[in-house]
Amino acid sequence: MKKYDVVALGEILIDFTFAGKNTDGKNIYEENPGGAPANCVSAVAKLGGKGAFIGMTGRDSFGEDVRNVLKAINVDTSGMRYTDSQHTTLAFVSLNAKGERSFSFCRNPGADTQLTPSDLDIDMLQNTCFLHIGSLSLTDEPAKSATLAAIDIAKKAGSLISYDPNYRANLWHGREDAIPLMKSLLPLADSVKVSDEELALLFGKDISYQDGVQEILALGPSLVLVTLGSKGVYYAACPKDGKSPACSGILGVPDVKVVDTTGAGDSFNGGLLYRLTRREAPLSFTKEQIEKDISFANAVASLCVTKRGAIPALPTLEETEAFVEKFSM
Repeated sequence: MKKYDVVALGEILIDFTFAGKNTDGKNIYEENPGGAPANCVSAVAKLGGKGAFIGMTGRDSFGEDVRNVLKAINVDTSGMRYTDSQHTTLAFVSLNAKGERSFSFCRNPGADTQLTPSDLDIDMLQNTCFLHIGSLSLTDEPAKSATLAAIDIAKKAGSLISYDPNYRANLWHGREDAIPLMKSLLPLADSVKVSDEELALLFGKDISYQDGVQEILALGPSLVLVTLGSKGVYYAACPKDGKSPACSGILGVPDVKVVDTTGAGDSFNGGLLYRLTRREAPLSFTKEQIEKDISFANAVASLCVTKRGAIPALPTLEETEAFVEKFSM
């Protein structure tokens, strides 16, 4: 038995989410803690799982804010570090009429990129069922080296690797830099969640998501999921028990009123990892079992997008189970 269900490593930041205009017509922004890996492990913890976070903030009020938010939902923050050389990373999130986001980052380079291999909590990495990481940890050193070192430590201890190839154009040094680095972690992963846009970025805009998933499975992961926005999620899996056959399919998502899509994919990932870690062998499952897990994760994401912000919008287990029951009637 591992101490943690999920340890997430990577960027943690403040999302300033658009919250309307004042009487003079100026934009009002709401401070919300975020960052894809932090959102994911927060979803796990909010559902009742055991989560921890490894990352770095500045020694500023924003850094204290994100720590306090994680602690309040029982995410272990003992693996977090401070830097005096950079401020906590900030992101300004603008929303269109459909709740879709665009980002403007204050990350040049930002505290989250300053995590070094010597900052890693080795005991934490050795005592988790899943280590969850995203590709934005690869944009700059020393965070890139810290991420690779963390994966090595976790894999040697028998932990599974969950990977989110997350692309934000203004954080990379061009597509030519991003694509090979994003692809480089695929052979190290056991579970991969990728959006349809990022799948097209990695394997070409003309590839089908079915063929793109097969490209990823051929590199070694056992479970690959492609989020398709309002169309649902396509998955393909090769269970690791040696008995269950490979399976694939597409599952739709409930129709909800979308307020803010920030954290949608991260909350899906967190919901899925929560469910996978409820079984003794997370990647041993039948088609029926994994589709129930994905439907649960879809419910977590559907509830998340009905509110502003990522972590503040995450649902509890009770809220998610009630939502699943309502839409399965």
